[in-house]
Amino acid sequence: MIRAAPGLVVALMALPVAAGLAGAVLPAFGYFPALGGKAFSLDPWRELLAWLGLGAAVRLSLFTGIGATVLSLAITLLIVAAWQGTRSFRVVTSLLAPLLSLPHAAAAFGLAFLIAPSGWVARALSPWATGWDRPPDLLIVHDQAGLALIAGLVMKEVPFLMLMTLAALGQTDSARRMAVARSLGYGRVIGWTKTVLPAIYTQLRLPVFAVLAYSMSVVDVALILGPTRPPTLAVQVLDWMTAPDLSLRFTASAGAVLQLLLVLGALAAWVLAERLIAARGRIWASQGARAPGWDRPLRALAALPTLAIGLGVGLGLAGLALWSVAGLWRFPDLLPQNFGLRVWTDQSQQLWRLGGTTATLAGLSAMIALALTIAALQAGATRAVGIIYLPLLVPQIAFLPGLSALGLWLGLDGTLGAVLLVHLVFVLPYVMLSLSDPWQAWDSRVGLVAATLGAAPWRVLLAVRLPMLTRALCIAFAVGFATSVAQYLPTLLIGAGRVGTVTTEAVALAASGNRRLIGVWAVVQMTLPLAVFALALALPALLARRRRGLRVT
Repeated sequence: MIRAAPGLVVALMALPVAAGLAGAVLPAFGYFPALGGKAFSLDPWRELLAWLGLGAAVRLSLFTGIGATVLSLAITLLIVAAWQGTRSFRVVTSLLAPLLSLPHAAAAFGLAFLIAPSGWVARALSPWATGWDRPPDLLIVHDQAGLALIAGLVMKEVPFLMLMTLAALGQTDSARRMAVARSLGYGRVIGWTKTVLPAIYTQLRLPVFAVLAYSMSVVDVALILGPTRPPTLAVQVLDWMTAPDLSLRFTASAGAVLQLLLVLGALAAWVLAERLIAARGRIWASQGARAPGWDRPLRALAALPTLAIGLGVGLGLAGLALWSVAGLWRFPDLLPQNFGLRVWTDQSQQLWRLGGTTATLAGLSAMIALALTIAALQAGATRAVGIIYLPLLVPQIAFLPGLSALGLWLGLDGTLGAVLLVHLVFVLPYVMLSLSDPWQAWDSRVGLVAATLGAAPWRVLLAVRLPMLTRALCIAFAVGFATSVAQYLPTLLIGAGRVGTVTTEAVALAASGNRRLIGVWAVVQMTLPLAVFALALALPALLARRRRGLRVT
């Protein structure tokens, strides 16, 4: 079974994506026999090009996706360059687990409640600083430029890129590189940029590409924070996919293929920009400019986005929790006049039902992904690490509509098993990324000692290696659980409206404007993964009391 695991992982990553792309490309050119399309045609593309909002939607997708990626990468690298090895850096990295466990939709709701015209920021400044005694008529959330959408994406992508950067740092001997740079008179930021960044960026490319592909095609965050007239291209494709008029499926498929082409074009442009920056960077590095006066301002600058992200997430989640129990809350009051659990009571039955479905899907998908990851890594499937990025690099909106059509043809749409399998496609990459570095860092000499004492390979795995990697296993499971909870588009399309989760319910309420109701569902959505992460951190500590000999791991 272990020998078969790498092939199974590759099949699980590649086959759904390939089948979904085929199911999108064929209808994009008019071939969908179930809907009467029995001949190839360019009519879907003509209808797509006839949509008046196409140009604006394409510009929004490119601007928000590339903008969020550039900002997220720049902030991540600046934080690491400015603070690596300091006490502040250890504090920041200790907060990565809670931030990674937070679903994108919950973070987006928190930001929306914070920056809206009647949000906490406006309330804190009113009326003493603004003179407002009622919410101003300002388009902050759903702004036409997509700035709120970019902010929401940056809040979630910086922690992910930070985690990937930390993993890369452990393989580049960054401490020695920095010691040499500092001995030559370079400041912390400039020295890190010239010596460490070139070594780690090659390992960051695939995560950065995944962030770019996701940011350009995200749906749930765009529904909560993004423009609406017109929306981003991915949101419009979803509207066509879920429209009662089935003929719009052809237009949706053409839009999905266009979304894929946009992402591929953006990735190609990114690679070209990399080469241009690398060529200029080599010249800059060879000049030896130390710029000592820049170090302190850059280190201070790194504190601003870190503080903004921390406050944005913290205050946003606090606002969600407060709205879920708020009674009368007039503007510009900073706090509600009274509190109550009426909304929680009204939603309790639905919360238990959908919460149970969400936990079941997340728990099963994370457990299956963890088992497959252990088997694949035990079999030495290091080459599988590249293929696991495939579902992350291909936009969900590009292949999930085709996969949904395939499920409909096979009679599997709307079933819990089909949704579980699709969740596994997205959960497995994150579980493998979380576990692969600790797995490779394990000291194989311990296994050799166990083998010399007569232990079989399976016993070395079960009795030695896995117990020593308990903390890494728990964290990987928690990451997979949180990833499953956050899945909106796969659940919506493959579940066909018959399999609901707290995420699909919360995003569906985005257009309602009922902050108390949204607060309840968003709190549940963020509580589930946070609880699992808390258990993942507590369980190894409890086990360590009886396994003091394993403390070195």
